[in-house]
Amino acid sequence: MKFARKRVAAVAAAVLVTTLALAGCADTGGSGGESGGGDGGGSDNLAITFLPKSLGNPYFDTSSAGGKAAVDELGGTFAEVGPAESTPDAQVSYINTATQQGVGALVVSANDPKAICDALDEARDAGVKVVTFDSDTNPECRDLFVNQATAEGIAKAQIDLIAEQIGDAGEIAIVSATANATNQNAWIDIMKELLASDHPNIQLVDVVYGDDDEQISFDKTAALLQSHPNLKGIISPTTIGISAAARYLSTSDYKGKVALTGLGTPNQMREYVEDGTVTAFALWNPEDLGYLAAYASAALISGDITGAEGDTFEAGKLGEFTVGADATVLLGDPYVFDKDNIGDFDF
Repeated sequence: MKFARKRVAAVAAAVLVTTLALAGCADTGGSGGESGGGDGGGSDNLAITFLPKSLGNPYFDTSSAGGKAAVDELGGTFAEVGPAESTPDAQVSYINTATQQGVGALVVSANDPKAICDALDEARDAGVKVVTFDSDTNPECRDLFVNQATAEGIAKAQIDLIAEQIGDAGEIAIVSATANATNQNAWIDIMKELLASDHPNIQLVDVVYGDDDEQISFDKTAALLQSHPNLKGIISPTTIGISAAARYLSTSDYKGKVALTGLGTPNQMREYVEDGTVTAFALWNPEDLGYLAAYASAALISGDITGAEGDTFEAGKLGEFTVGADATVLLGDPYVFDKDNIGDFDF
C-alpha cells in the first residue's frame, strides 16, 4: 500500500500543538532537582535519566524535551547525559554513573546493540529500570523498548518516497549514521528487501556512514556524488545526515537533479524544502517519542507494568498504550512532510 502523504488524526494533531524551546535541553544536571536521589528499584523513585546517542543532536534535543515534559507532569526529576560522539561504548560510563546515583530509570538510545549490555545488566541488577527508545539493544538487556514505528513502516516510507521522486528507476545511495546503529541497520536491511521485491529498476549502489556528524555526513555526500556520477537519489535515515546532505546539494550543480529523502525534523529541513532541494521526507514526532518513553519508565518503576506482552499503561496526553511482543511499545506511523504542510510544524 502506498505510504500516505497526508497522515492525519492523532499523530498530526500531537505534532501541531508542539512549539519547542530547545535551548538548555541537553544539560547533565537534571531539572526540578538533582538526578538520582533515591535507591534504584523503589516504586516511587521517579528520577529518570535520558541517555541519547550523543548530545547536541537536534533530534535528541527534541525527544528529551518531550521526556522532560512527561517527567515534570509525573512529579519526578529529569536529567539528560551523554557523550559528544556516537561511538559504540561511549555510553557505558554514563550508565555506570546513573547506576551509582540510584536513578529510578534509564532511557537509552543505544549506539550499539551489544556494547552497553553489561553496563545495563548491572544497572538492572541494582534495581534501575531500563527503557530503550529510538535505537534498541539486544532485548535481554532492557525492560522495554519504545519504538517510534515499525522498522517495516519506516523503511517502506523512505523507499516509497525515493521511488516516487526518481520515477522508480535509477541508482540510489544511502547516507546512514554509525555502522553499528541498530535502528539504521534494520531499516537498511528492509530497504534492500523492498528494492529487490518491489522496485527492480532501482539499484542501491552504495551505503556510507556519516557517524551522526554533520561535517562527515556532508563530506560523505560529496564523495558519493563524485564516485557515482549517475546517482539519481539519496536516502538518509538520520536527522543529521539528511540535513548535511541537503546542505551540500543546495549549493551544488546536483540541486534539482539528485533527489534526497529520509528522516529529518521540519525545522532542520524547512529551508531545503522551500528552496526545492528536497521534495518530501518523513519522521515521527520525536518529542512524543521521548514523552512516551518517560511515561513507560514511570509505569515500570511503579509496577503498573512489567514489560509483559498485553500490559497496558496511560501515557498522559498520548493516551493508552499496550506492550507488544518482545517487550516493545509502538508510538505510531511516520508522517511525511512536504512544501504543502511543513509550515504547519515547529520542532
